[in-house]
Amino acid sequence: MKVIILAGGLGTRLSEYTNIIPKPMVTIGGKPMLWHIMKTYAHFNHKDFYIALGYKAELIKDYFLNYRALNADFTVDLSSGDITSHQVESEDWRVTLVNTGEDSMTGGRVKRMQSYIGNEPFLLTYGDGVADIDLKELVAFHKNHGKMITVSAVRPSARFGELNLDGNKVSSFQEKPQLHEGWINGGYFVINPEFFDLINGDSTMLEREPLEQATNAGELMAYRHDGFWHCMDTKRDHELLESLWEKGAPWAV
Repeated sequence: MKVIILAGGLGTRLSEYTNIIPKPMVTIGGKPMLWHIMKTYAHFNHKDFYIALGYKAELIKDYFLNYRALNADFTVDLSSGDITSHQVESEDWRVTLVNTGEDSMTGGRVKRMQSYIGNEPFLLTYGDGVADIDLKELVAFHKNHGKMITVSAVRPSARFGELNLDGNKVSSFQEKPQLHEGWINGGYFVINPEFFDLINGDSTMLEREPLEQATNAGELMAYRHDGFWHCMDTKRDHELLESLWEKGAPWAV
């Protein structure tokens, strides 16, 4: 299945990095967040990627244009200009990079991908979240229920320690536990092509009118993912993901 990754936002809450580079290019373990997300999809044999670009699009284009050189040792013959690569680290991915407008909203970016996706179901996610999600199970769930859209529902870790109180007495204390309630949109969608018809244009937010209409029509289903999921919204998130990578990241494949 084709995979759309939204990679065009400003990432203002991570401005320590995004003043210079787009959020999906912030590195974890020396590799861009975008690369980590793509590795997860590729692990489940989804290797046809469509990256929706906007803010600092040229930096993401440059990364993939020079991917082989950036991930290999090479010799340059300065007299002829010939380049010989050594120990090339390559991926068998097909990556289509599409400018979807600097000011487009998430729904508008998806709409601009319609001509590339065609009349077939596709996968969609954001360019700032990693998970150990089983994409084979996700796709099977989508096919079985027969509705238009599947969204992955996740329960994020709390940002602060959780106290359970019995009167004024603390009955339990958990440092940044996974929340037991409050499922949220974790991205990792499976979507049928008729969804494009629910998006009006560049100013449409994916998470508002289109998904609200689908919900009201009974066409939005949730795949519950109880495993690891974390997005990179802030510098603190980035530092956490870096520390997890050093210990053996739960999303690594």
